[in-house]
Amino acid sequence: MEISFSKLKYDIPASLVVFLVALPLCLGVALASGAPLLSGILSGIIGGIIVGALSGSQTSVSGPAAGLVAIVLAAIASLGSFQLFTVSLFIAGGFQLMLGFLKGGVLANYIPSNVIKGLLASIGILLVLKQIPHAFGYDNTLEVEYAFFQPNGENTFSHLFNTYQHISIGATLVSLVSLLLLIFWKKLPFSKLKFLPSSLFVVLFGVIINAILKQYFPDYAVKPVHLVNIPATSFSDLFGFFQLPTIAAFSNSEVWITAITIAIVASIETLLNIEAVDNVDPQKRESPPNRELLAQGIGNMISGLVGGLPITSVIVRSSVNIQSGGQTKMASIFHGVFLLLSILVLSPYLNYIPFASLAAILIATGYKLSKVSLYKDMYAKGLNQFIPFVITIVAILFSDLLIGILIGLAVSIFYLLKSNLKNPFVLQKSKILDHETIRIELPNQVSFLNKNMIKKALMDVPHNANVIVDATHSNHIDEDILALLLEFKNVIAPERGIKLNLVGLQVGQELTDEHQFDYVINKDEQQHHTLYQIITYLQAGNERFVAGHANEKYFSQQVKTSSKGQYPLAVIISCVDSRATPEIIFDSNLGDLISIRIAGNVVNREIIESIKLSIKKLGCKLVVVMGHSNCGMVNIAVNNAKDEDYGKIVERLQPSIERAKALTNNEITKETYEYIERYNVEKSIDDILTQSKTLLQRCKDGSIGIVGAYYDTKDGAVHFNQMNMNIEVLEHNLAIDIS
Repeated sequence: MEISFSKLKYDIPASLVVFLVALPLCLGVALASGAPLLSGILSGIIGGIIVGALSGSQTSVSGPAAGLVAIVLAAIASLGSFQLFTVSLFIAGGFQLMLGFLKGGVLANYIPSNVIKGLLASIGILLVLKQIPHAFGYDNTLEVEYAFFQPNGENTFSHLFNTYQHISIGATLVSLVSLLLLIFWKKLPFSKLKFLPSSLFVVLFGVIINAILKQYFPDYAVKPVHLVNIPATSFSDLFGFFQLPTIAAFSNSEVWITAITIAIVASIETLLNIEAVDNVDPQKRESPPNRELLAQGIGNMISGLVGGLPITSVIVRSSVNIQSGGQTKMASIFHGVFLLLSILVLSPYLNYIPFASLAAILIATGYKLSKVSLYKDMYAKGLNQFIPFVITIVAILFSDLLIGILIGLAVSIFYLLKSNLKNPFVLQKSKILDHETIRIELPNQVSFLNKNMIKKALMDVPHNANVIVDATHSNHIDEDILALLLEFKNVIAPERGIKLNLVGLQVGQELTDEHQFDYVINKDEQQHHTLYQIITYLQAGNERFVAGHANEKYFSQQVKTSSKGQYPLAVIISCVDSRATPEIIFDSNLGDLISIRIAGNVVNREIIESIKLSIKKLGCKLVVVMGHSNCGMVNIAVNNAKDEDYGKIVERLQPSIERAKALTNNEITKETYEYIERYNVEKSIDDILTQSKTLLQRCKDGSIGIVGAYYDTKDGAVHFNQMNMNIEVLEHNLAIDIS
């Protein structure tokens, strides 16, 4: 174990505060459990020193478990002796040790964050509600008693309402001043002393205030009943308390049943607590749950050997540790050392501390755990997160931690199932040319719970539609769902003229992949679609690209289909640095487009011949010359006009540059570059039409079309010009008779 000496200046003061909070909690747990008072202190020492040293958590503090009070009380009564109970505790520690070796800590990953946050918020509310009576001097209950119903017959609210009958002026004054110090701590000169956290200062100040009251206003001083009370203990008393388990006890079945119960509850409570503590750790460090189970198991085995109580990670002490500035596990270890010293040496001095000072610290901690901003954040996440969060809080307030958490988990599971039933798959409708395609993407796990919604979606498919059922991301598909898909494939789809593609099914299943229609354009579609339909196809694809809703591509099947022949709709001449290829920009499939890329999207003889090939041999009907914003070639041409490396392309761009400069008074501005990029598209179209009378004639008779386009690299949108708009200008300027 590495010790960070630079962090000790934070850890030691924080450990003092945690110790002061933990001490009455240890005594309270022992008293409420019907166990000897010293057993609570021993458990706190083991939890601090041994579990703290073995744990991987830097901020969690362990000690006697308040959540196990009822179990311990019932177990001692049923077993007939405290000594038999300690045997159960020893065995329970062994079970936890085994659970840690078996990687059982993974269970922590399945606890929803809304339940964890509900746990933290409820602890915060309980700290405030339970400590208000102590702040006024009403100490008729134990600090540990966080259950709604208390052994003395009261509950959380009745105890709170009865406080007005037992107000102590001294305790009220101490708690009020303590709270003010905590609230305005950062504005006080003492806050500059890093070794003196606000909580420790509050405790010292509470002792001083009470000493002043005793000296000058004895009638208002805090009475002994409202002060910490630690029984004096010697080493001989401590070692005389140790109770080693008897061999005969291991044959008692009730001992083993109690051990299993303790192991399960203590492990769940620990995993929940370390998850919650990691949430409030300012450094957001992750505690290894399996190592935590190992540490807790060893701690509980030792606690059973020496006559202690069940140990878990404790959220109250851990929260106080973090709020007091604890940085590493040394804060937990030192708090255990202070607990040991307290019963051996310091008890006469610690008995001067008013409960009211500790109450103020816990109230401030409670407020930080349950801030209004937490409720706003959870509400903003939606009712499916907010309702389990609130129900967890209410359930914990009106029962206890474990029952409340189980209720919160149940509500979260309900919303999870509801969400799964409501949205078991992704349904995407798209129209490519004349064909409507319905794509159903199945989730990772497809259970019988999803059957009704999937069946409804399949039944709603219109006649003669194309349907893709995509199971690529599904690791498990229930047999009921496979049977449903098989029935749809063999019976329903043929009856309704539906073409079905099944994709991504696992090998070995009764149902296998099926391909009844192609993803790419075929010969009939190429021949029968007009220029307007083709441009509409390109625009629709670009709109999907811009919106981030591109169609799913099944390239393995497209490769097989396109290998038999390709029937492209358009040939695209674009620049080499337009950031994305035309196939991506227009969300097309393999073989749907012919892409020609050249710097500056300029045109030469070879490119024109490639266009002719695309039209004559491959059947393309549309030529698109596409420029783009922020063109690197245009930038080179403007700023390095004599660069020999790009001589021919720079020369080719000069007419567009001169034309743009004329519009901006020969100044090069941001607009100049866009003018050049757009004029260059028109110039490339002019070059195609003037250098190929064949292409010009076919444009004129409408058998093909040529159109300019401008791709905006900022948002991905493509803006088309009017088709064949250059022809009339060329006829006038060049006096070409193409009639």
